Amino acid sequence: MHALCFDEFGDAEVLRYDVMPAPALRPGHILLRTEAIGLNFADVYRRNGNYHLVGKPPYILGYEAAGVVETVADDVTTLRVGDRVAVADVPHANAELMLVPITHALPVPHDITSKQAAAVLLQGLTAQYLSSDSYRVQPGTLAVVHAAAGGVGQLLTQFIKALGGTVIGLTSSEAKAAVARAAGADEVLLYSQDWVSAVREYRNQPTGADVVYDSVGSTVPDSLRAARSAGGAVVFYGMAGGDPAPVDPRMLMDESKTLTGGDLWSYLTTPAERQRRATALFELMRQGKLRVDISATFALADGAAAHRYLESRQSTGKVLLIP
Repeated sequence: MHALCFDEFGDAEVLRYDVMPAPALRPGHILLRTEAIGLNFADVYRRNGNYHLVGKPPYILGYEAAGVVETVADDVTTLRVGDRVAVADVPHANAELMLVPITHALPVPHDITSKQAAAVLLQGLTAQYLSSDSYRVQPGTLAVVHAAAGGVGQLLTQFIKALGGTVIGLTSSEAKAAVARAAGADEVLLYSQDWVSAVREYRNQPTGADVVYDSVGSTVPDSLRAARSAGGAVVFYGMAGGDPAPVDPRMLMDESKTLTGGDLWSYLTTPAERQRRATALFELMRQGKLRVDISATFALADGAAAHRYLESRQSTGKVLLIP
C-alpha cells in the first residue's frame, strides 16, 4: 500500500509518499480502505515532535478517515466487506489501508459521503464536547470562539447557536470574518483590534464573556481577561499559535474564573460512548442542522503541500487528503 510517512521530526518537507507493508489483520479488527482522510493541526504537532508518537519510524500520521471495509477478521460479525465506516481516533490514517479495531469503527449513514464523514468527525465531536461537557452552553450564554473561521470554529459556532447561545467570533482577516458570520456568529472581531475590550463591553457594560473557547494557546492570558469575573470560564483546547504562558492560580481565585482543558480522547472512552456521540453528530448533519465546510482537498501523495496549506492559515474549513 501507499502511505504518507516520515522518519524524523521537522517541517512539512520531512513527509514522503512511499510504499509500505499493509497492516496485518488481527482478531477483533477490520482493514479499512480509506476514501477520505481528515487533516488536523494535531498531525502538524506530531510531525513537529510536540506530541508523543508510539513505535519507531517511519511514522504514519492521521487519526480520522472514512472508507469501505476491505477485510474483516473471523470473529467480527457486526460489519461486512463493502460496508462504509469512519474512524475518529485510530492511528495511521494517512494510508490506503488502515487496521481498525471493531470497537472504533463507526458506520456511516447512506446519505453521508465519505468526504463529509472524514471532514466532520474529529472537529464535530470536538465542538460537541466543548459545548456540552467542557462548558454547558445554555440559552443566553455569551461565548467567544477563537479561530471562528476554522473547521472547529465554524462547527462550534453552529453548536452554540443551536443551544441558544450568542457567539463572538475571532478571526485574523475580513475574509475570514465573512466565513465566521456565514457560520452563524453574531459578532466577529479581528485579532488586530482590541478585542478583549470589545468583548467585555459587548453587553453594554464591562462584564465579559461567559465562556471563551481558546484553540490558539498563546492567547490564553487575553482570553482570561475577556471572561467575566464571578463565573467566567476559558476552555483551552489547542495551541495553533504556540504554547500559553503559565497562569497564576491566584488570579483565578481572586476573580472567580475557571480555566479548563479540553481533549476529545477524554470523552471517547467506550464503544457505546463513541457510537452515541457519532450518531448524534451524523443525525444533525442529516437534518441539515450542521453544515461542514471543506476548505480544500489534496491527493495523499501531496500531503506535504496540504500540511503547508494548513499551517499557512489560508484554510477556513476542513482540509482532506484523498488516497
